[in-house]
Amino acid sequence: MTDSAYRRLIFPLLKSLDPETAHDRTLAALAMAQSNPAGRAMLRAIAGTIPMQPVQVGKLRFPNPLGVAAGLDKNAVVVDRLASIGFGFVEVGTVTLEPQKGNDKPRLFRLPQDHALINRLGFNNDGAARVAARLRKVDRKCVIGVNIGKNKDVPNEEAAENYLKSFDLVYEAADYIAVNISSPNTPNLRELQRSERLEELLGLLQARNRELANAGSSESAEFRIKPLLVKIAPDLSENEIGMIVDICLRLKIDGIIATNTTVSRDGLKTANVNDLGPGGLSGKPLSGRSNEVIRTIFRHSKGKLPIIGVGGIFTGQDAFDKIAAGACLVQAYTGFVYGGPSFARDVNAELARLIKARGFVSVDEVVGSDSGHSDS
Repeated sequence: MTDSAYRRLIFPLLKSLDPETAHDRTLAALAMAQSNPAGRAMLRAIAGTIPMQPVQVGKLRFPNPLGVAAGLDKNAVVVDRLASIGFGFVEVGTVTLEPQKGNDKPRLFRLPQDHALINRLGFNNDGAARVAARLRKVDRKCVIGVNIGKNKDVPNEEAAENYLKSFDLVYEAADYIAVNISSPNTPNLRELQRSERLEELLGLLQARNRELANAGSSESAEFRIKPLLVKIAPDLSENEIGMIVDICLRLKIDGIIATNTTVSRDGLKTANVNDLGPGGLSGKPLSGRSNEVIRTIFRHSKGKLPIIGVGGIFTGQDAFDKIAAGACLVQAYTGFVYGGPSFARDVNAELARLIKARGFVSVDEVVGSDSGHSDS
C-alpha cells in the first residue's frame, strides 16, 4: 500500500471509528499482514529502503534511532511487524504483574487540530507473564524493550515488590527494561518520582538485575545484566529532574526516557478539550517541553546518561531536534498514529538527509549538539 492510498482510503475510515477501536484494528491488520506472503510483501513495500543509521548504546546496537514508544503494542502482538516497517526498536507495555483491564471507556481521544491524543487507558494489559511468553516466540528483527509499571490496586508502599516480580518475569525476554513511574493514569504513581521512593525502587531493581545476571551460567554476569531505564514525566521542575539524574548516575541506571505524557492543556486549539476529562496528552503540543527536559538531563549529567527522547515526533526534523538536544535515540507513538504505515521510513529518510546536510557523519555526532552543554 502506498502512503497516498493510506491517506486517501484507510486513514479516513480509521478516523470514523472510536480511537481505541481503530488502534485495535490497526494492530490486528499488522498481525494479519505478517501471516501471509502477500502481507509480508506489502510490509516490505511500505518500509522501502531504510537508511542505515546504526546507533550503539551500551551493549545494545540499534539498526536505526527511531523506536516505538510504550503504549502502542502493549501486549507484544506486532513487534516483528513494526520492525518490518522500519522501526529500529520497539518498547512493549506498559505491563503489570497481574493482568488488568484499565480504566473505563471511552479512554482514548483524538485532537486532530493539535495533532495530539489524550489517553487515560490505565495500563490495560495481559500481564507480565503472558507478554514475556509472547516475546520469547518473536522472530527478533530489532531491539525489544519492556516497560513495566505497578498494578492499580497496589499501594505505593508495596510498589517495589510489585515491580520486582514483573522484572523477574520479563528479564529473559527483554533487551532492556524501562521503569514507568510517570503515567498520570494510575493514581499516585507519579509520587514514585520523589527522591526517597525513587532511589529505593531503582536500587532494589538494580540489585535484582545483578542477582539474576549472576545466576546465569552460560554467559558472564556483566553481559547478562539488562540495561535498566526510567521513564519520567514532562511536568517536573528543573530541580526535580536534576535530582532524578543524580540518583540514576549514583545507581548506574542505564538511561532516562524523556518524556511520558503531560497533564497540561496549555495552548491547545481544541475547543472542548476540558470536556474530555483527565488523561495524558501526547503529540505535537508536547514537543517543546520534551526537548527542554532532554536538554536539562543532558546538561545535568554532562552527557553521561543516555536519553531516549519522546514527545511530538512527526518528522525527521522533530527527531533531529531531539537528538541535537541530547537524546541518542527517539521514540514515537502519536506521530505514527497520524502518519500511517510509511511513518518510520519517512522519518528515518529525512533524518539521514538532515544529518548529512548539517555536516554530521552519524547520529552519534548530532547528540547534544544543540544542548547548550560544552565540555570545554
